Amino acid sequence: PLQDIAPVCGVMTSPVLLLATSATPVIDFKGLLAAAKAQPGALRWASSGAASLGHVMLEQLQAGAQIHFTHIPYKGGGPQITDALSAQFELLSVNSSAAVLQHIQAGKLRALAIGSPTRLASLPQVPTLAECGFAAANLSSQFGIFAPAGTPAAVLERWNTEIQAVLNLPALRERLSAAECLPLKTSVAEFSRSVAQEWEAMGRIVKSARIVGES
Repeated sequence: PLQDIAPVCGVMTSPVLLLATSATPVIDFKGLLAAAKAQPGALRWASSGAASLGHVMLEQLQAGAQIHFTHIPYKGGGPQITDALSAQFELLSVNSSAAVLQHIQAGKLRALAIGSPTRLASLPQVPTLAECGFAAANLSSQFGIFAPAGTPAAVLERWNTEIQAVLNLPALRERLSAAECLPLKTSVAEFSRSVAQEWEAMGRIVKSARIVGES
């Protein structure tokens, strides 16, 4: 719950990639919709976990396109990617990373669409879900640093300043760029507002889709 944490600083935003594995011949988003409509539930979509952002993306796409996938929730991205590379399912939603982008470039995974404000420099041919007509599913992850509730404001401000200094280091920015992640620069107040807004927005989606997280 929000009352248990104190936002400190935003760190980065990360696109969510909608990918196909070699278990399906689908090569683009249009083909994905056609396949899902032809065989409801036949396409298995793996996320990093129940109620994860990738799961929310799935639910939003299902609702918007009036289609159905079989959701496979993993417990983290590592096992999910391992099974994707061995074609244990047809689709997956996963945060962008240098390793995932390398698998795409090598042809081991196929990018169908992305959750991002704009197309990615490394995948210029891949449309955003908003471009595909599904703005509600066009979701990207925001990562940040939090402290326990009740942490003195002066401490939060000092940590914010120190974290922003690290985020400005060229070596770190280069690593984030290689993963198509965007560094954030937020004050404590700005990050607090952003977290509250996302909590409310995601809460509405979770309730509407009746998403239940793992206990």
